[in-house]
Amino acid sequence: MEIAALRAINREREARRAVIYLSDVATGSGRVIREGDVVEAELTGPVRSAFANGKSTLVEAAGREWFLSVCAPEPRLVIVGAVHISQALAPMAHIAGFDVVVVDPRTAFATPERFPDLRLHAEWPEDWLRQQPLDPYTALAAVTHDPKIDDFALTEALRTGCFYVGALGSRRTHAKRLERFGEAGLSADRLATIRAPIGLPIRAASPAEIAVSILAEVIGALRSRGIEETEV
Repeated sequence: MEIAALRAINREREARRAVIYLSDVATGSGRVIREGDVVEAELTGPVRSAFANGKSTLVEAAGREWFLSVCAPEPRLVIVGAVHISQALAPMAHIAGFDVVVVDPRTAFATPERFPDLRLHAEWPEDWLRQQPLDPYTALAAVTHDPKIDDFALTEALRTGCFYVGALGSRRTHAKRLERFGEAGLSADRLATIRAPIGLPIRAASPAEIAVSILAEVIGALRSRGIEETEV
């Protein structure tokens, strides 16, 4: 790999953006591909799939062998709200390979005793996000049911292109949320990406079951990044 390519990869990694180093197995020549870059028609499918599943792979295309070396940031899950659902969701997401962060300004909820061995911040989301901005490899789940806490984080997640944006609440609650966000200037297209009511519709009842439904939805969103749009 050339020094220029290595430097380009390192820049993307520092910015939490995924890249693929595409190399011709026969010649050893290669190049860096960023998400959204145009590639040869025969490589479009394999490149898209590699970005989605995060796995390096060897493929045959146009009569040649190519190795796709994927360098993707660790997916992050930011949970806004240190509630009962979060107590189940956070450790499960950590086991699934996510970098998990729980943010809640309510110090009665955001305690190390309730969230042992996890990154916990007893801060308002707007204060924490000034230091830790969101990005397209971040999922955000807002579960406080309190607009004063959830709204800023949700709008910031939409603005920065988080791969998953979910919010707890009934359809009536979400309708009011959409009205507030629309009045704030967010487009209908962006608002349509919010997963609400949050989680897959598995008739979840307990906090742990709701956490399972959320995590499954987050994983589905992560692994279908960039695929659903191109296959419509």
